[in-house]
Amino acid sequence: MGKIFMIILLVLLLSVIVFAIITFIAKILFKQRVSEEITQFYEGIDKSSETVHPSDLEGLPQPVQKWLWQSHSVGKERVFATRIKQDITLRLKKDQAWLKGQVEQYFRIDDPGFIWCADIKMAPLFHISGKDQYINGHGYMLIKALSLFTVADGQGEEIDQGTLLRYLAEIMWSPSAALNNYIQWEEINDTSAKATMSYAGVTASGIFTFNEQGETLNFEAKRYGEFDGEYRLETWSCVIQEHQEFNGTIVPSQGDLIWKLDTGDFHWYHFELKELEYNKPVQY
Repeated sequence: MGKIFMIILLVLLLSVIVFAIITFIAKILFKQRVSEEITQFYEGIDKSSETVHPSDLEGLPQPVQKWLWQSHSVGKERVFATRIKQDITLRLKKDQAWLKGQVEQYFRIDDPGFIWCADIKMAPLFHISGKDQYINGHGYMLIKALSLFTVADGQGEEIDQGTLLRYLAEIMWSPSAALNNYIQWEEINDTSAKATMSYAGVTASGIFTFNEQGETLNFEAKRYGEFDGEYRLETWSCVIQEHQEFNGTIVPSQGDLIWKLDTGDFHWYHFELKELEYNKPVQY
């Protein structure tokens, strides 16, 4: 019996080792594919960048002008590419446990788009690799368990609208992107402004709210999300909790993403910004 037990134990150990090797290789291959996509994403990018002058702010709503001054964007080079790293926690349903992960995200400003890459830890030896992107006006989401098994693969008009709004909200990390002509601004009051983004045949709007100092507090919009297996237009909100200076620019450093549903607010994503880099497209 002792010998049989040892054989079973050895087989189990070898199975765990083989499983770990397979998932490790799959994770490397997933990252390589994403790295190639990021290289393609930045091909042909316009790296010429002018300085943001006070005159560039003329015609913008006062709270938006105050934001660009407060963020220290005026007098600096206009951003054409942004890279960020975040620590995140997220859940897909209210009754689920929070999961921890790390995110790298790459933005392009001239032809607006992003690639979001996540490594989410579920349990020892178990992870999820995620990619969300907005390129050429189209969104695409891919989620793979263990970097092997596809658990989500989404695209379509609803995702195009959702990723456009996500890009619009996330100009919080690239304030000078607010000056691009694919975004139109309308003042609401002293501390809020409506931004309407039109690109590749899709138009959507959201409201930015600022404090009296010009710091971003919130972005809220009607966005398509998937609920109970179907896409619905619901209120989506990005609530900022803290700001921090990165490389001379003040940007949101912590915040929550919330779906405001008839059943109550669903807090599903929390981020903490760890790194921010401008105008240096790099490999993943």
